[in-house]
Amino acid sequence: MNTELVFSNISHFLSQFTSADFYNKVLGTTIAIVLVLLVFSIVRRVVGKMISTAVPEPRVFVIKKVIRYTGYVVAVMTLFNALGVDLSALLGAAGIAGIAVGFAAQTSVSNVISGLFLISEKPFQLGDVIQVGDVSGVVQSIDFLSIKIQTFDNRYIRIPNETLIKTNLTNITRFPIRRLDVWVTVGYKSDLERVRSILLDVAAKNPYVLDNPEPLILFDKFDASGINILVGLWFEKSEFLNLKNSIMTDIHRRFAQEGIEIPYPKLDVFMRQPLA
Repeated sequence: MNTELVFSNISHFLSQFTSADFYNKVLGTTIAIVLVLLVFSIVRRVVGKMISTAVPEPRVFVIKKVIRYTGYVVAVMTLFNALGVDLSALLGAAGIAGIAVGFAAQTSVSNVISGLFLISEKPFQLGDVIQVGDVSGVVQSIDFLSIKIQTFDNRYIRIPNETLIKTNLTNITRFPIRRLDVWVTVGYKSDLERVRSILLDVAAKNPYVLDNPEPLILFDKFDASGINILVGLWFEKSEFLNLKNSIMTDIHRRFAQEGIEIPYPKLDVFMRQPLA
């Protein structure tokens, strides 16, 4: 029965191309669709501005997208209604296909649900630097099915929301300050108290190292080549590259001036004369 209604509606629709008022309908429908999209666009912007101060940015982003897609749906329904297409018959005929599509869309539904959990949990926001597995970059978009990030070598990567729920996620820039851990190895003959004083002095003279919290100096362990030392330096998150490059240069130069040995693995080879 539904199939007959569908064919009847299609025939009725095609016959309209020969009618005199067809182009008038097209013009009126076009104006109506433009007005619908314009109204929803204005509503999306107004709502976005109204809730931007009280609602986290990811939620604002999703709400604005919901309004946009709702506008698209209303525009399509306006088009069908203006052309006399019976939507109930079309939806009824599409019911069987919808069941098949539903099974195929299980992954998409899972991603949508995972996206809602991410929005409520708020582990990151637009502009944050995150790491998921071996991928890290800046969050560019938070959508229903996935997020998009831009890596530091300018690659565009899409990560499904379900993956974010199941995988350890690190927000690198969540807090305003971070700690950079620099590992240094000195020889066994080095005066450790002197080495500690030199490292603290190097940190104090570096413009990117914060005084509060204080730098951390930790003598970690006796290694095969020397004594491992952890130097923990606190910095403002936007100064990571500046601190990383400058502190390595400062420590290397200062150790060379003070005669502090930075050991490296050595191999002694003994030549043995063969027996006569």
